[in-house]
Amino acid sequence: MLRTAGEHHFRTHDGVDLFYRHWPAVGGARRGAVVLLHRGHEHSGRMAHLVDELDLPDVDFFAWDARGHGRSPGVRGFSPSFATSVRDLQTFAEHLDAAHGVATPDLHVVAQSVGAVLAATWAHDYAPPVRGLTLASPAFSIKLYVPFARQGIALLQRLRGPFFVNSYVKPRFLTHDPERIASYGTDPLITRPIASNVLLGLYEAADRVVADAQAITQPVQLLISGADWVVRQQPQIDFFDRLGSRVKTRLDLPGFFHDTLGERDRAPAVRAVRDFVLERFAGPPIPVDLRQADRHGATADEARALAAPLPALSPRGLYWAATRAGLRLGGRLSRGIALGHATGFDSGSTLDYVYRNTPEGAPLVGRAIDRTYLESIGWRGIRQRKLHVEELLQAAMRRVAAQGRAVRLLDIAAGHGRYVLDAVQASPVPVASVLLRDYSEINVRDGRALIAARGLDGTAQFVKADAFDRASLAATVPRPTVAVVSGLYELFPDNTAVQRSLHGVADAVEEGGYLVYTGQPWHPQLEMIARALTSHRQGSAWVMRRRTQAEMDQLVAAAGFRKVAQRIDEWGIFTVSLAVRQGAAAA
Repeated sequence: MLRTAGEHHFRTHDGVDLFYRHWPAVGGARRGAVVLLHRGHEHSGRMAHLVDELDLPDVDFFAWDARGHGRSPGVRGFSPSFATSVRDLQTFAEHLDAAHGVATPDLHVVAQSVGAVLAATWAHDYAPPVRGLTLASPAFSIKLYVPFARQGIALLQRLRGPFFVNSYVKPRFLTHDPERIASYGTDPLITRPIASNVLLGLYEAADRVVADAQAITQPVQLLISGADWVVRQQPQIDFFDRLGSRVKTRLDLPGFFHDTLGERDRAPAVRAVRDFVLERFAGPPIPVDLRQADRHGATADEARALAAPLPALSPRGLYWAATRAGLRLGGRLSRGIALGHATGFDSGSTLDYVYRNTPEGAPLVGRAIDRTYLESIGWRGIRQRKLHVEELLQAAMRRVAAQGRAVRLLDIAAGHGRYVLDAVQASPVPVASVLLRDYSEINVRDGRALIAARGLDGTAQFVKADAFDRASLAATVPRPTVAVVSGLYELFPDNTAVQRSLHGVADAVEEGGYLVYTGQPWHPQLEMIARALTSHRQGSAWVMRRRTQAEMDQLVAAAGFRKVAQRIDEWGIFTVSLAVRQGAAAA
């Protein structure tokens, strides 16, 4: 039975109405839904043939036009960033739940090329519990053919800002199907240009996702075109080999061009996709249990390797010794580096300095060094994390107030508490009480001074307390309706301690209350941090074990919370999530 699509729009976080098509199920009760994500330069109409070819009558199909493509608005080929487009996909999934009653665990994604990189990045960064992912010829590494083209585009963008690059690909190099070749050449909705910032963001996200594919645990089917003129095969193979999925399958298609699911002889590939989708919907999803990832797995191995000392006279040992010496010299001139050496580069005092983002130090040279220090990718991510924490704190406050309940805030490891106090003062929602806790006498002292400077003595108080003491957290009075833990769990590799803390928070927070929590699924400077920077814990090396977003979400869920929103910076380093307290926490 041929199906007819309904035409709809959904609104993104920044107010753009994106176009999508919906083909309702025609075979009785709906089993689930398939989301189709088109290639770069194309639109949802180019994927529409799959609705009938996949022959899944009891499955809904949805297909969007990404922003700047097809019938969606915006400058052709442009997005504010690749991360913005990934967030669009998260918003689309939320919309499908709200508008069509299709929960994320009932979604299977079928994506091609750039759409496949979007889907893989979404799976990595947001850890959506989708039923599965089918990725056809993901554009992890585009063949630009011109030597140093990527570096040239990056340099030109730094000099003149974002610009547009036109696609060099001819239709006859995409598929052997004469009908699709002809239609590609005459389709007025084909978007040949792509913005330089999107192209560079695509490369950066692809590099990160391929390198860290073990973080992706959803079932994955990978289709590789054997005669692809557009993208390289090796990154696809590396991605597949590194996947953390319990269920993964790879199909190599000799002779296929890049338009994998639009090839002339695509029937076997389409049949394989159909079989994979049916297998995923044949039973309930079984997620990979990551609660023991601190003991075994990729991030545990990575942290152990970073903690192992290097031979002093080895090339790497000498390199990092020189780096540490340079930082000691920099600390004589830069206020920020000196503070890191004195209190730990992960201390509340250092973070408060990074939040203020005002370079200090010896005139000229010292301040220039301090500015470079403050502009490092990690500290830029920390400042964006602060903004996301404040955003989701205010969202939680609005939700609690809408329920007719008093807003009572608890931060279990507040540092100086600046982000909480900033959120409170910027929110129109009145706050009944704010309780800030921290183990450090310095943080308690400076936090109390900040409360006094803000004139919040009657509302906020700061006490010394242990964030990992479950009984102490459970005894919090009055019971909070909004709790926050920011930047704490990232410093401790042990999941047992984190679970103890989260259960204490769950004991404290009222049912229906909210938790704002942070994560660090990725960091491009892990070795530099481990080899050159010191922690607040007796000046020891600052070795971080990354937690994937899926691992962090599972720990939070085990304590009795359900994630309802998430934010992530454009580099994929720091996440901030909002979860609602439901039912009793597990023991």
